[in-house]
Amino acid sequence: MSKRLNILVSGAGIAAGVFTNCIRRAFPNNVRITMVERAPQLRLTGASVDIRNSAVDIIKWMGVEPAIRAHSTGEKGLSYVDASGHPFATIAATGRSDVQSLTSEYEIFRGELAKLLIEPVEKEIELIFDDYVNNYQQNDNGILVTFASGRCESYDLLVAADGMRSMIRGIMLGEDSNKHVHDEGVFAAYFTINEDLLEGSKVAKWRNMTGARTILLRPDPSPTGRTRAHIITVIKKNDKARAEQLRTAVRKGNESFMRLMEDWYHDGDWLTNDVLRAMRECDDFYCSPFAQVRAPRLADSRVVLIGDAGYSLPGFGTSLAIIGAYVLAGELLSNPGNIPRALASYEEQMLRFTKPKLKDDGAMQVFNPQTRWGLAVRNTILRVVTRTGIDQLGMRAAVALGIGDAPFPLQRYSWPNEQERER
Repeated sequence: MSKRLNILVSGAGIAAGVFTNCIRRAFPNNVRITMVERAPQLRLTGASVDIRNSAVDIIKWMGVEPAIRAHSTGEKGLSYVDASGHPFATIAATGRSDVQSLTSEYEIFRGELAKLLIEPVEKEIELIFDDYVNNYQQNDNGILVTFASGRCESYDLLVAADGMRSMIRGIMLGEDSNKHVHDEGVFAAYFTINEDLLEGSKVAKWRNMTGARTILLRPDPSPTGRTRAHIITVIKKNDKARAEQLRTAVRKGNESFMRLMEDWYHDGDWLTNDVLRAMRECDDFYCSPFAQVRAPRLADSRVVLIGDAGYSLPGFGTSLAIIGAYVLAGELLSNPGNIPRALASYEEQMLRFTKPKLKDDGAMQVFNPQTRWGLAVRNTILRVVTRTGIDQLGMRAAVALGIGDAPFPLQRYSWPNEQERER
C-alpha cells in the first residue's frame, strides 16, 4: 500500500485499543490513526471483564498477556452463599486458559484493560477527547466526517467502536440504533466499596434472594482493602411493568436507579444493608442492562462496526471485541488498497460466528429463580454438581471431546515480521 491509510476510530475502549495495536502492526509506517472519545478522558471504571475463546490466542500474539495477568483481579472462584454468608457451593477457577469456569483465568477490570491497550499507543496516535462523530458522508475517495464540535475532516476509513448505543450504527443503517439492542431482562449496578467485605478472600460471593435479586461481591486487588459490588436484578421476560421501571431508572440516571434498588432490596439478607449503604458513598456507580446488540450489517463501504457497536453478548462481549478488532485489521492487511472488500470479508466472518450466539435463551431467568421453592431446587443442584466434581469434569470433558463453545477460526494473516513473533 503506497498511500498512507488515514483512519478515524470512534471510541476509546477495548475494541478500539485492540484494533489500534493490530493495525499499527499491519502497517507499521503507513497508517495515521485518530481516536475520538466522547468522554473528557479515558474511561477507567467499569466491572470486571474476562477473556475467553480465541481472544486468548490474540492477547498472547499481541504480547499483552503477561500484563493482563499482572493486573488481573486475582479472583480464585465463586461461592454461592446462604443468608448468613456461608458458602454451600463453590466453583473454582480451573487454572487453565482452554477450560474456564465462571471465573476466567483472565479476569480484569474493564478500565484496567482499556488502559493497558491504549496507553502504549497513545503517543503514536491523535487522541481527541470531549467530542464525537455527529455525521458523515461517503464518496469514491473517502469519507467526510462532521464532529459534534463542528469541525470536519476527511478519512479513508471510519471505525465505529462507540459502544452498545452506537450513534454511527444508527446513521449507517438509517434507523434508530436502539432497534438493534435486545435487553436480557437483567439489570445491574456496579460500584466499589472502600472496605474488604470478603475479609481477604479471593473467592467471590454470590447471594440470591427471592424476586431474582442478587448481591455479588468480588475481590479487588487494591492493597488498601476494597470490594467490587454488583446488584443484579433479573426479571421475567413477560414482566413488562418491572422492566419499564428498571429501564426508566437507567434512563433517568444514577440517583433514580439507586432509589429503586433501595426500595426493592430494603428487606434483603446477608450484607445487603452494608452494600446499599456503600452504594450511596461510592464515587464510581454505574448501572446498565445486560443486552445483546444484533446489527444486521457490520459494514458499509468505508464505515465499519466493531465490538459492542456491532455485536454485544453478555459474558462474551470483551472476547468478541478482541476477536473482531483483530480480524478487521487482518482483513485490511490482506486487501491493501481495497477497503470495501476488506470490510466485506470482516463482516462475513463476524456475522457467521456471532449470529448463532445472539438469540434469546432465558438462561439468566432459569438460573436466578423468583421463588423460594425455585431457589431451593437450584441450590440443591449446585450442591450436587460442585461437591461431586461434575462441574469440573464436565468442563474438561467438553474440551477433550470438542463440544461446547467452538473457538473462532482465526486466520493466519501475513503480518510484517511475523516470523520473529510467536502466536
